[in-house]
Formats: sequence, structure tokens, C-alpha cells
Amino acid sequence: MEIGILSTSGGKQLATLTVDPNSTLKELKTQIHRLKSHLYPDRQEFRQEPRGKGLDESKTVAALGLKDKSKLYLKDLGPQIAWKTVFLTEYAGPLFVYAWIYTRPWLFYGEDAASQPMSQVSHIAAICWVFHYSKRILETLFVHRFSHATMPVRNLFRNCAYYWVFAAYVAYHVNHPLYTAPCQIQSYIALGFWAVCELGNFSIHWLLRNLRPLGSKERRIPRPTKDPLTLLFNLVSCPNYTYEVGGWVAFTAMTQCIPAGLFAFAGFYQMVIWAIGKHRSYKKDFKDYPRGRKAIIPFVL
Repeated sequence: MEIGILSTSGGKQLATLTVDPNSTLKELKTQIHRLKSHLYPDRQEFRQEPRGKGLDESKTVAALGLKDKSKLYLKDLGPQIAWKTVFLTEYAGPLFVYAWIYTRPWLFYGEDAASQPMSQVSHIAAICWVFHYSKRILETLFVHRFSHATMPVRNLFRNCAYYWVFAAYVAYHVNHPLYTAPCQIQSYIALGFWAVCELGNFSIHWLLRNLRPLGSKERRIPRPTKDPLTLLFNLVSCPNYTYEVGGWVAFTAMTQCIPAGLFAFAGFYQMVIWAIGKHRSYKKDFKDYPRGRKAIIPFVL
């Protein structure tokens, strides 16, 4: 049977493929790649309508109800880059930017800055910052299992700008010779809360890793394990985001720094969008999904 492949932009005919009803969309992508070398499989997205939802590449032609002379629409996602590469670049930047400003104050505040005492909170904040992004890098290398292999390369520049610029903004203020730290009690309480959130975030990432078999895109309902820090799954769909936001709120309270608060708020705004999307997806895909769960904030959102 023959399937016509049309572009989502203008409906231009790109190719006509001879396929078997049991052929998967992944196999069709390989055929397209042979015909048009610049359209490698990760760059392609099939749709049944020009503005429709992207189709799962594991679906077969027959499962989609396609017949001889049927049409599929192909969206060119543009040049792609591996998710792992994106994450490593995103996280290495703020780690080194913050550490650079922390260890080289004379480059940013003048030669006299090196001889001026730095508050204990500034030292603790640097340790927390470096630990957090080192943890993210290690999780990217050894924990995360990505459902999508790639993302558009243009997103790399946007994401890196967000992380790198905010790292410089926060580091410049927290390590400034004129920086005034809050009282020790406030800083230590916030530090304790930050540590719990970091551990909780890792616990959730580890649970999600074990939820998806290696090399699979299978989705299951995440549920708490014996680890008490995973109990947050009883209340929200994305506790990793809850812990992430909690950690940055704690960092803000520990440093009492407005730029850190702005970074926490910006991150919270983006994670709310992601969490709501994932929450809706869970409810759509699983009829038995727990009704009492919220997206990111227990009992609220």
C-alpha cells in the first residue's frame, strides 16, 4: 500500500512511501531519511492533521486506520540535540559561573575585595549551589531515563541563558563585599529544609528511574516506595518539582537575597506549567489515577 507524506507547512507533497500495514511510524521515518538525508528520524514528527498532535512512532499503519492512498503529515522539528547534552550544558554553566565569582571576587568587585572577610552564609551558599548542580550533572549521567532522545537545538541557547545569567546574578549579590547575611538561626533552619528538599528530589528521581525499564517509553502511575521522602506522591503528581521549588525557597531564605528569590519564582512559574501538563497527561492516560493528587502544591495546585 502507498502512503502520501505531506508537509505540515502548506501541505506540500514530500514523498510517497510503499509500506506494509504492520510497518511502524519509526520505520516510515527511516524511509523518509533515506529519501531526504537532512530529515533524520529524531527530526521528524508524524501527524494525521497539519495542526494535530504528534503520533507515537511505535504505532503501526494499520493501528492508525490508514489505508492505501491515505495521507500523513510530517513536521520538520528542525536541528536536534540530545537531551543529555542539553542538561549537561545547562548545569555545568551555573556551577562554574557561581564558583568563578565566589573564588575570584577581585575580578568583579575590585582588588580590595580579596582581603575583605566573607560571611559564613556566603560560604554555605556556595557549597549548596555547587552541590545542587553537581547532583544534577550526576543524575543526568547515571539516573535520568529520557522519554525523548532529542530536543530542538535552538532551545539550548534559551535554556543556557536562563541558568547561566541567573547564576551570575545570584552569585554577584551573595558574594558581594557589602552583602549582609540574615541571622544564623534563620540560615541554619533554611539550610536544614534545603537539605531535606535535595534528598527528596533525588528520591523522586530514583523512583522515576526505576519506574521506566531501560530503553522503554512505558508509562506507569508513580506511587510511594518505602522511602518516606516519596510519600509526597500521595499528594502531588510531580513531587520532584515540589522539592525543587522548596529547595530554592529555602536557599532564598538562607541567603535573604532578592536575586535568589527571583530565580526561585521564575523556576516555580515554569515548573507549575510543566507539572500541570504532566498531571493532565496522567489523568488522561490512566483511568485509575488517584483523584486526590494535585499537580505540584499539595491540596492547592
